[in-house]
Amino acid sequence: MESKIEVLATVKIQHSEDLYKIVDCLNRTLKRDNLMFGLALDENDKKQAIFTIYRT
Repeated sequence: MESKIEVLATVKIQHSEDLYKIVDCLNRTLKRDNLMFGLALDENDKKQAIFTIYRT
């Protein structure tokens, strides 16, 4: 069985210490709706974070 992950949206935002809490809450709340959320630091600018929404 093939599992495909589709990127729905990506946005760069200012990094904040508590962003991971929002992403964790979204993942816990919306996983049953086949949505997944990711957060990563921008490799070129550590003051920026990349927030991504996926459909699983």
